[in-house]
Amino acid sequence: MLSLTGELDIATVPELRAAVERCTAAGPGRVVLDFSGVTFCDSQGLSALIGLNKATAGAGSELVLTNLGEFMVRLLDITGLRAAFTIA
Repeated sequence: MLSLTGELDIATVPELRAAVERCTAAGPGRVVLDFSGVTFCDSQGLSALIGLNKATAGAGSELVLTNLGEFMVRLLDITGLRAAFTIA
C-alpha cells in the first residue's frame, strides 16, 4: 500500500509514477493507493492515475484506489472516470 499525502499535481506525479513502478517491478499483484492524505488533485494527477491504471493492468497487476475523500470522488464522477478504477 502506498499512502499518498498532500497534492497530486505536476510536481508530485513523477514520485507517484516511480513508486508505483517499484511496486509492479516486484511482480503481479495489487497496488493500493491510499488517498486519505490527499488534499488536491489536478489534471496532471488525474492523467497520471489513468496512465498508471493502464500500466499496472498491462503488467498483470491491479491498481486500487482507497480512502477517497469527497473531492476525489467528485472529481472522478465529474470526469466520468469513476468506473474506470477499482475503488475499495
